[in-house]
Amino acid sequence: MPRRRHVFAAFLAPVVAAVVAALGLTGAAAAKPGVSPRPAAVVALGDSAASGEGAGGYLPGTRGEGGDWCHRSAAAYVQHTGLAATPVNLACSGANAAAVRFGTGTHYTEGSQAAQLADVARRYRVTAVTLQVGANDDPALTATGIACIRTFLDPTIGPCRDTIGPHWQQRLAAMAPKVEAAVGDVRAAMRHAGYPDDSYAFVLLSYASPVTERMGPLHGVQGCPYSRADAEWGRTVAFAQLSQALAGVAERTGVRFLDLSRATEGREACSHPDPADEWQRRITVDPQALVHGRLDAVGLHLFQESFHPNAAGHSQIGGCLGEFVGTGAGTGACQVGADGNLHAHLPALAPAAH
Repeated sequence: MPRRRHVFAAFLAPVVAAVVAALGLTGAAAAKPGVSPRPAAVVALGDSAASGEGAGGYLPGTRGEGGDWCHRSAAAYVQHTGLAATPVNLACSGANAAAVRFGTGTHYTEGSQAAQLADVARRYRVTAVTLQVGANDDPALTATGIACIRTFLDPTIGPCRDTIGPHWQQRLAAMAPKVEAAVGDVRAAMRHAGYPDDSYAFVLLSYASPVTERMGPLHGVQGCPYSRADAEWGRTVAFAQLSQALAGVAERTGVRFLDLSRATEGREACSHPDPADEWQRRITVDPQALVHGRLDAVGLHLFQESFHPNAAGHSQIGGCLGEFVGTGAGTGACQVGADGNLHAHLPALAPAAH
């Protein structure tokens, strides 16, 4: 009997080895059964700031065709992070927190971004998720910007820093729980797809101020019809406080936070004589919107790119985001370094107690 067992084992060994090899279980994969063979991906969710609005090169199907104005750009910052071989952009211009959350509603014909994420997470090995949302909720940045332009054209209305400024904190307070709920649904989507919370990087981003009081002398006719005082309020108060509110969301929900409020500092719209030296678009009319969206483009969609990071800005933000994720830090800020490029600046550590 012992001899028969020996003969059977000798016969079975090469069969087992062949099966193991065929299933790809040899070497490192056999030693690490938890490693997925799926291609790695980094996924961006959120609104126009993440979709690539302003960067141009919008992907077919998101340029207004059939009412889809998501404007996902091949130059969006998710393409420049270097965090994974496959960048996936689920963000959509104009999206609010509800568009990210689970639900049956649609935005520009598209369904829940969280539901889309769950599907992506099953097809890829997602290593990082970014979320940039909230600007289209109670802060209503587009409407706020238009209000500030109106006051520049008609000073009798009163400066927007005086009409909107007193209510800004209340708007941010109303926004925060909506973004928290969106963060929760993104986490839930990843859990549904089998990802523990600590198995991927999750970064909530704030927004870069597109305007500055340091505009050129003819800024009004060069595409930046804002008063210097309102532009300064926007840069130093509105966007700074919006970033603080989103930082609070990140802290309460346990995700990482990257402050972009100063990311385009010195490169804002109308800050240089040549727009090519800027990282934010001035007022921009996009004639291609009429080509793809036809009559639906008439109105706001013609100007949809205005006051968003351009392709150079997205490239810089993407590089800083990748750098930040690589540090492993919980919070950081994108700021221009001595080399003229954006880098991740981390908060100084408190001195050790003695």
